Amino acid sequence: MPSYIDSILKESRVLYPHEEFSRNSHVKSMKEYSKIYKKSIENPEAFWAEKADELEWFKKWNSVLRNDHGFFKWFEGGELNASDNCLDRHVKSGNANKKAIIWEQESGKNRIYTYGQLLKEVCRFANVLKKKNVKRGDVVQIYLPMIPELPIAMLACARIGAIHSVVFAGFSSDALKDRIQDSSAVMIITADGSYRNGKVVSLKDNADNALKECPTVKNAIIVKRTGISINFVGGRDCWWDELMKEKEISDLCEPEKMHSEESLFILYTSGTTGKPKGILHTQAGYLLFASQTFRYIFDINNDDIYFCTADIGWITGHSYIVYGPLSNCATVVMYEGAPTYPSPDRFWRIIEKHEVTIFYTAPTAIRALAKEGNEWPNKCNLSSLRLLGTVGEPINPEAWMWYYETIGKKKCPVVDTWWQTETGGILISPLPGATPLKPGSATKPFFGIAADVLREDGSKANLNEGGYLVIKNPWPGMLRTVWNNPDRYKKTYFEKFGVYLTGDTAHIDEDGYFWIMGRSDDVIKVAGHRIGSAEVESSLVSHRAVAEAAIVPFPHEIKGQAIYAFVTLKKGFDKNDLLKEELRSHVSKTLGPIAKPDKIQFADDLPKTRSGKIMRRILKAIAEGSAEYGNITTLVDPNVVKILAENREK
Repeated sequence: MPSYIDSILKESRVLYPHEEFSRNSHVKSMKEYSKIYKKSIENPEAFWAEKADELEWFKKWNSVLRNDHGFFKWFEGGELNASDNCLDRHVKSGNANKKAIIWEQESGKNRIYTYGQLLKEVCRFANVLKKKNVKRGDVVQIYLPMIPELPIAMLACARIGAIHSVVFAGFSSDALKDRIQDSSAVMIITADGSYRNGKVVSLKDNADNALKECPTVKNAIIVKRTGISINFVGGRDCWWDELMKEKEISDLCEPEKMHSEESLFILYTSGTTGKPKGILHTQAGYLLFASQTFRYIFDINNDDIYFCTADIGWITGHSYIVYGPLSNCATVVMYEGAPTYPSPDRFWRIIEKHEVTIFYTAPTAIRALAKEGNEWPNKCNLSSLRLLGTVGEPINPEAWMWYYETIGKKKCPVVDTWWQTETGGILISPLPGATPLKPGSATKPFFGIAADVLREDGSKANLNEGGYLVIKNPWPGMLRTVWNNPDRYKKTYFEKFGVYLTGDTAHIDEDGYFWIMGRSDDVIKVAGHRIGSAEVESSLVSHRAVAEAAIVPFPHEIKGQAIYAFVTLKKGFDKNDLLKEELRSHVSKTLGPIAKPDKIQFADDLPKTRSGKIMRRILKAIAEGSAEYGNITTLVDPNVVKILAENREK
């Protein structure tokens, strides 16, 4: 198992919820949490059925939960619509004029959509999709920056029963192509370009390059975001705004009655084999879990202004910008730009400007902004804040305390949330009015979640002993399968222990608090984004100069983890800094800038077993500057380790 961080193991600070906060929260004490949690574990079907009654159904379910040979089915026989639950029911209940989305643009301008306006836009675009012959069960690829058309497109797909598959706009054309091909999407929705740090980045060019090898895509809808010149393909390409203005496009579109287990969306996540996994989420269970976790963990009230800094291209944006908040009739701030543009106080200015009460961001952003100094947040009025959250990776205690003290002024609880693309929503987190907080710990499981830590042999780990984090029971928000690959679903998540294997390592302390320690596989979390080692290695090897590559993570002050590449060159190529930069650029172009290695070390050979397996644990130790290599006698040439260590990139 991986080694653990001493500062976390020795963490002894405990911070208790303020009495006033607890008094006004949904769950007011650990006694109340324990009572509800006990009920949810002892009788999960009754618990989730009671919660499901809070959604709007066209038809109630026949059974709450069924295990179909390792594939779990929730609320079978029921019919509902996610778009209807996020929009129509709020408008019908008198909230048409309530702010749904406050879109903060990189330029500093903002646009507001009420629930009534958002419903109208979603209905119109749903009718556009119908006109373009998108049918129930079709996959629609969405490749958009953080603009309102993104959630509008998602909810329009949900409304007519199409399956949306969102690709992060920072990904390259190759990454987009792979996802379109795997999902057999019939349409792509993209933009001419996007804004990032004051610069215009072309998106349409990437989409065009991807579509050269994607014959299933018949239509492309393009949003005019930047006004840059694009290649317009007649017969395939259409402008979003022109389609939306057509007279025959109605403001009304009845939501489809979707069966509980019909597909809602596919979201691709990096895997250890190189090929991304298409995680499939279905209708009722996912929506219920996103809605309930949002309500309780963020302790949402009617007048809250909630700001999540994630990109909707990731699961956090799906669950906690779109489906979770909107199903709760919350007001969401959606931000287009970077955290430091035009200056490092951008987040703090947005909080001040919109009087944000709940702020949810990644430890990467917290570390980067803390490094800029306290003067930036201290220049802003952050008094509206009442709750802070973190997501994407474990947060080190020092960053946690800076966040709590400097941003929250010691009055805002910090909900350190642990979950995954596959889980659909948060599984382990404090409840802000009830849970005593320990900096760096995700604390306790959410209702209905039976989490544990196991050893390699499947036995339960001791207190403070690291092991595999598992979830021992099904929950409504869990993935249903891997798209087009049910065998991979069973093998990846259930083969090892017979219960859900998260792929993360953790330990549990004497108070039953969970401490998440990182990945147990070869997926690297860079700034909260999961990057598959095999994908980066494949990208490097596709360069004309590279014979072999191995990727490992190493600790990074800002990103949490960064990428260290060991590269073996083909004969005839010289090892030099110019080639290193060329390789970084190559990865950036083929996978996206987020996957670019921070360090590249040229190596004549790599530590391999006699069967040819590269020993990445040894490379990881070298990258970290550690001499704890473990047993190296099984290597073909143990001397390789010494040579690599002597030439380590500093």
